[in-house]
Amino acid sequence: MDRQCIRETDPQTVTIPHPSIPMTDKKKLLETILPVAVLKALNPATELAVSPSVMIAGMIPLRLFPFRVGRETRVKIVDGRVERVERLRSDITKPSNDLYLVDEGRMLNISREHFQIEKDDNTFYLHDRGSSHGTIIGDYKIGGNASEDTVELKDGDSIIIGNEESPYLFKFIVFDDVEVRSRANGSNGALR
Repeated sequence: MDRQCIRETDPQTVTIPHPSIPMTDKKKLLETILPVAVLKALNPATELAVSPSVMIAGMIPLRLFPFRVGRETRVKIVDGRVERVERLRSDITKPSNDLYLVDEGRMLNISREHFQIEKDDNTFYLHDRGSSHGTIIGDYKIGGNASEDTVELKDGDSIIIGNEESPYLFKFIVFDDVEVRSRANGSNGALR
């Protein structure tokens, strides 16, 4: 089936070929864009730290691994609040982080390169990337002055970025392969 397109600058009608995409390719595409897991912001301070452009309903989708998290250093003070400065990248180098968080604290909790989430088959790990204050997963601290820097990450784990008083709190939610396949096949996979 072909579609006709009318350009605003050119009154001519142009026919654009529109080939049908096979259903198997659509399912593969859907499996690629659906998140494998999400980080759910658990309080307003955490939601404010995340750029609205990456958050959907209070959650950050995780599709590719390692998924790297760190502090946004491109900020300015506006009316006493720290705000991120959105800048277009002028080069094609890969950024240091996949998620940049704005840390509004007087004592910074979030390091520039704080942690990354890694995936090995169906197992997830949180690896501290040399942060100053570490990361707390449940009751277990890694990085900072802790002796370990990696811990297995499980569905439902809480993640505190920084020390015990840090306001930056997420919940890690995993979608197993059955849920992803059922969503790709059109079933109604419910969130837990």
